[in-house]
Amino acid sequence: MNWYQKFMLGRYGPDQLTVALCLLSFALSMVGNVTNLMGLTALSSIALGLAVYRTLSKNAGRRTSENQKFLSKWNPLAARFKDRKTHKYFKCPSCGQKLRVPKNKGNVSIKCPKCGSGFKGRT
Repeated sequence: MNWYQKFMLGRYGPDQLTVALCLLSFALSMVGNVTNLMGLTALSSIALGLAVYRTLSKNAGRRTSENQKFLSKWNPLAARFKDRKTHKYFKCPSCGQKLRVPKNKGNVSIKCPKCGSGFKGRT
């Protein structure tokens, strides 16, 4: 076993939240360098430090829980972004339920499956 495998033994390692923190750190660093704002560069360092901390942590249960919370927020956004060309999203005026309707259908009547109220929308 080499030294890196021994060092990482029992540690959490990288996950989706860690990758997102690294990308955020990179983006903040680039914007901070271009705009010459030291505050963004400091935030970049904090995000990168948090990513390293998560990777080297031995508390796998807590890190898994944090990653699941992140994914529960991220996955709907990613799915909505992926569907942006084929579907339009509406919010029910009565209950606030998000509804997905195919695009290019013109004026449509939409019935909320949750509360049963109807409203009109343009796709």
